Amino acid sequence: MAAQTRKTRDRAKPASDNKQDASETTEKVVFINRCAKVVKGGRRFSFSALIVAGDRKGGVGIGFGKANEVSEAIRKATDAARKRMVTVSVHENTIPHETVGEFGGGRVLLRPASPGTGVIAGGGVRAVIEAAGIRDVLAKSLGSSNPSNVVKATLEALRTLRPKEEFFKMRGKPFRRPAPEAAPA
Repeated sequence: MAAQTRKTRDRAKPASDNKQDASETTEKVVFINRCAKVVKGGRRFSFSALIVAGDRKGGVGIGFGKANEVSEAIRKATDAARKRMVTVSVHENTIPHETVGEFGGGRVLLRPASPGTGVIAGGGVRAVIEAAGIRDVLAKSLGSSNPSNVVKATLEALRTLRPKEEFFKMRGKPFRRPAPEAAPA
C-alpha cells in the first residue's frame, strides 16, 4: 500500500481532453489484490489495484485496474481514475455539512471540522479526502471494511455535498454573504 505522487506530463493529446490532465494530479494506491489461478504447471498470479486520483482542488476519482503485473494494474487503474474524476464541494478547507455515503455494505460518515483539526480518517477514506484537497474533516467508516466499497461510499458522500448558496436557490430565497467581521482596533 504505497503512495505515489506524479506530475502529469504534457503529451501530444487532443485539445478536447479534460482540463485535469493538464494540471497536477496526485495518485494514491489504496489496495492491491493478488489472485491465483491453479493450472497444470502450477499457479498463475494476476493482480488488481484500487487507485484514488485527485487534483487537491475539489476534483477526485477512483479507478480499478487488473493485469498480470502489478505495475500494469496500477497504470490501468490510474488512467481509469483520471477519466472518472468528479468535482466535489469544498468550503474553506472542509466540507459544507455532515453527510453519510453508502455503497454496497460500506457506509461512511463525514463531518465538517474546525480549522486546524486535520483529516481524522483512515485507510481508503483518508486517501479520497486528501486527494480532493479537504484539510479539516472528521470521518467514520460504519459498515463494511472492504476497501472498494469504503472508497466508493466516501466518493458518494462527497458527491451529495451542496454549498449553502444552492440550498437557498432551491428554496427560492435570496442569499447574502455575511459581512466580514471588522478586527478590533
